[in-house]
Amino acid sequence: MLTVLDDLPRGLLDAAPSQLHEVLAGPTLIHLPGRRNEPLFAAALLHGNETTGWLALRALLQKYAGRTLPRALSIFIGNVAAARIGARQLASQPDYNRIWVGDGTPEHAMARQVLDDMRTREVFASIDLHNNTGLNPHYAIVSRLGHAFFQLATLFQRTVVYSRKPDTTLTHAFSALCPAVTLECGLPGGAHGTAHALEYMDACLHLSHIPETPVHGRDMDLFHSVAVVRVPEEVRFGFGETDADIQFAPDLDRLNFRELAAGVRLARVRPGSGARLEVWNEQGEDAHADYFVIEDDEIRVATPVMPAMLTTQADIVRLDCLCYLMQRFDWHEALRGG
Repeated sequence: MLTVLDDLPRGLLDAAPSQLHEVLAGPTLIHLPGRRNEPLFAAALLHGNETTGWLALRALLQKYAGRTLPRALSIFIGNVAAARIGARQLASQPDYNRIWVGDGTPEHAMARQVLDDMRTREVFASIDLHNNTGLNPHYAIVSRLGHAFFQLATLFQRTVVYSRKPDTTLTHAFSALCPAVTLECGLPGGAHGTAHALEYMDACLHLSHIPETPVHGRDMDLFHSVAVVRVPEEVRFGFGETDADIQFAPDLDRLNFRELAAGVRLARVRPGSGARLEVWNEQGEDAHADYFVIEDDEIRVATPVMPAMLTTQADIVRLDCLCYLMQRFDWHEALRGG
């Protein structure tokens, strides 16, 4: 499935995300030389409707057109077929950010090929560029605890999420090779998200090394993603719809990155429906009772928690999840082995 190139194909830098299929045959890995040999790896469009990554990469490549890059750059452009129609993925495809561990599909084999290639090239750092479908601040995600990971993350934003699940993401896989981050750049199409990602990648290209020194305590707010929340397939849900089994507010995503106290209402439940949310912790255990309680036909928070990636797009809820739950994390203690 993978095309590997050593230069930019004609027309690539003029292509919008929905036009990439006219230039690329499919998922494509492009290696470009630079003054430092260990390449920075950047991935865009693992989800075809998350366009900021490609827009920022295109702007970066346009900036250095005809010039030598400060460091070698390897670009992975992912799901161009889904980008053609502005979809997260096609119905026939797996999620391109859930294929980086395991096997069983051509996409898994493609991901292994990318990883093997970048391991051979002694990849310097990995950046996976994404958007959210709900209102969220810009933030970085790491899959490992370590000073180099934190330094790479806080170069983007002081808000950092430590997430070990799902463990099949690109960032999780690349974390075995180099410092790796996922960048969440807000809603697709935002000029600020594109500019922020461009500035960040340019800064990474100019790094001679990634410091292994501790991040100053005031320079990072670290949150641990402790659980994922899903709506069971058999449960009807809606946003502002009164006849659904679970009725969320139409502006539910306003709760993202807000620390919710116990007792805060998340949704209403249709009386007699018996509907409830699914909550799975990092160990894959049913953790509904740890985080939610149903009282008087309302789903309420049972313990202080902070949601992320809450969305009001029903198709995303079905494809992926309603949200992730996070709690503040004492990274000093964690690095000391406490």
